[in-house]
Amino acid sequence: MFQSNSRYAAVEEAELDLDGRVVRYKRRRFVPEPGGSAVVEHPVVPGDRLDLLAMRYLGDPTQFWRLCDASGVLDPDELERPGATVHVRLEVPR
Repeated sequence: MFQSNSRYAAVEEAELDLDGRVVRYKRRRFVPEPGGSAVVEHPVVPGDRLDLLAMRYLGDPTQFWRLCDASGVLDPDELERPGATVHVRLEVPR
C-alpha cells in the first residue's frame, strides 16, 4: 500500500468488519521519541526548502517528514519560514 520509505510503511494495519464488509486501514502513527540519534539544528534562511534540506541531511528529498517529526511540527510550511530552526535526527550506529 505504501512505499518502503513512507512514514506509514511500518504502521500496523487493522481490520474492521462493517456489516459483513471488511475494511482495512492503518492504525495511528505516533511520532517516535528522540533516542539513539544525534540532533543537528539548521537555521532556516530565505530560499531553504524542506525537500532540499532532506536531500542534504538525509539523502532523500521525500523524507522531509522526518524533519517535521524531529522539529515537532505538523505543518511543513512552518519550517520554511526564515528564522525557524529545523531539527535533523541523524541515526547513530550502535
